Amino acid sequence: MGDIQNSAPTFGARKNIDPSQNAVKRLQTELMQLMTSPAPGVSAFPSADGNLLSWRATIEGPEDTPYAGLTFKLSFEFPANYPYAPPTVLFRTPIYHPNVDFSGRICLDILKDKWTAAYNTQTVLLSLQSLLGEPNNASPLNGEAAELWDKDPTLFKTKVMDRHRDIDDD
Repeated sequence: MGDIQNSAPTFGARKNIDPSQNAVKRLQTELMQLMTSPAPGVSAFPSADGNLLSWRATIEGPEDTPYAGLTFKLSFEFPANYPYAPPTVLFRTPIYHPNVDFSGRICLDILKDKWTAAYNTQTVLLSLQSLLGEPNNASPLNGEAAELWDKDPTLFKTKVMDRHRDIDDD
């Protein structure tokens, strides 16, 4: 009996478990939420290869913004320790925006230092959709776009339309 008291409790700990298992379970739950309660103008699904840590997403440009009527495709790459670390999100569709560089990288605090496990794919997509209409010009990745946003909305819209092009899914 003494041996049992001195042994470390296991509390369901299992050996040889892939650390991404918890991420996959969380993403399965998020996928169900996206399918059963979709938010207007955004969608996301795992990539065609079935890897739950790699998703494709779309955002429709919000009305009354230079992006109205446009659709943007994005990629989400989830780390093995998701949701405790943010996904890497990139615009795949070329976009002209103050907070997105020409490689598709995004400057958004919730994808960096303000990330919490309370966020999910849908909240990221809705935040990005909101960012399309309300850029953070104090922290631009594209300085020219930030300047034009404020100074010349007509030229800004022209550059948005010149840069945007539909892309094929891979």
